[in-house]
Amino acid sequence: MAHSASNLMHLMKFQPFMLLPALSALQNQRKNRNFVQHFRYTTEVTLKEENKITAESLYELSVDIKKIRRLKPWVLYKEVTYAKETAKILHEMGADRSDITYIFERCPEAILCRPTSISCQRDLWLSVCPNEKQLVELIKRFPETFFTIEHYEKQKSNITFFKDLGLKNTIISRLLTSAPNIFYNPVEKNKHMIETLQSNYLRLGGSQENVKTWILKLLSQDPFILLNSPVSVQENLKFFQKHDFTDLEILSLLSRLKGFIFQLNTVTMQNSMLFSKSVFKCSVQELRKLIIKCPALLYNSAPVLEERLEGLLKAGISVGQIKDTPAVLELAPEIVQYRIKKLDAIGYDIRRGNLENVTGTKKEFEATYGKIQAKRERPIFNPVAPLHIED
Repeated sequence: MAHSASNLMHLMKFQPFMLLPALSALQNQRKNRNFVQHFRYTTEVTLKEENKITAESLYELSVDIKKIRRLKPWVLYKEVTYAKETAKILHEMGADRSDITYIFERCPEAILCRPTSISCQRDLWLSVCPNEKQLVELIKRFPETFFTIEHYEKQKSNITFFKDLGLKNTIISRLLTSAPNIFYNPVEKNKHMIETLQSNYLRLGGSQENVKTWILKLLSQDPFILLNSPVSVQENLKFFQKHDFTDLEILSLLSRLKGFIFQLNTVTMQNSMLFSKSVFKCSVQELRKLIIKCPALLYNSAPVLEERLEGLLKAGISVGQIKDTPAVLELAPEIVQYRIKKLDAIGYDIRRGNLENVTGTKKEFEATYGKIQAKRERPIFNPVAPLHIED
């Protein structure tokens, strides 16, 4: 994006007639309008002086003006700001002076929001937050998200929709900060996507009794699925059907990969499958079973798979071992090398042992490592050896 901004500055200097289309293109690439506002006002810095009232208000609140001048100077050139009013609202919510200072330094744009808009946003977020104390903590952690008030109506409609769907307030409040863009969608778009997911789940053999639970779990684990389009969902499902995956197998992949399955590129998946089929010298049916066993063969690109495969082969692991335990390809080469060396240090040779001992999460590997280490340190009991008993 920095490169895009550089190109835009070039356009301004040499091709001013192209400024508006370029601005429009950049605006579409941003989550909100902050960058466009920033760009507009930084070009006018030499034409205006800082708003002295704004600077004095921030100074009285112990805000580091130099930091704002360095990071977002355009805010100080706005003619109308609401520093004191915003500080008052935050204070009434339970924020102390240091909290307010921190929020304004992190997100100077907060002082550009109308007090009435901030109050509405506060009430909306409180509808899914337990209390004002926790809301203040959320604002401190995600000030830019809270003060993106231009999407208030969409946020309100989507919060109501998610509540009606059955999502708990704790999940909704987490999604507000971890995946705010889904609340900027028109509620109709989110509804259409949910309906698409539900209908496909049922068509693939999922039960009517479990569909709601499946959808809620999917949203809580991968809310970004709502940023996809129903078209991409249908295209990826057709890809699997074209490659003779059964409905049950597709449903299994859905359960394993959640919404990530719909973010995959069909060309990338095709190339990854061809690479795996060539390396493992397996039939189409065997390949499908390997993918169900290890979806990494599907979602990792062919170059990534090749790099990981080469790392394993250099470590002395055979292709046959990898084929029997494809889950090892889910791990980055550095992690695999570290685990192999750690096992080597206690005398366990993974080249002759079980490759599954290096797979899994960090916690799972440490548990496996502990068991192997304990087994190797345990003394061998000889039932016929004499017992030495002290008197």
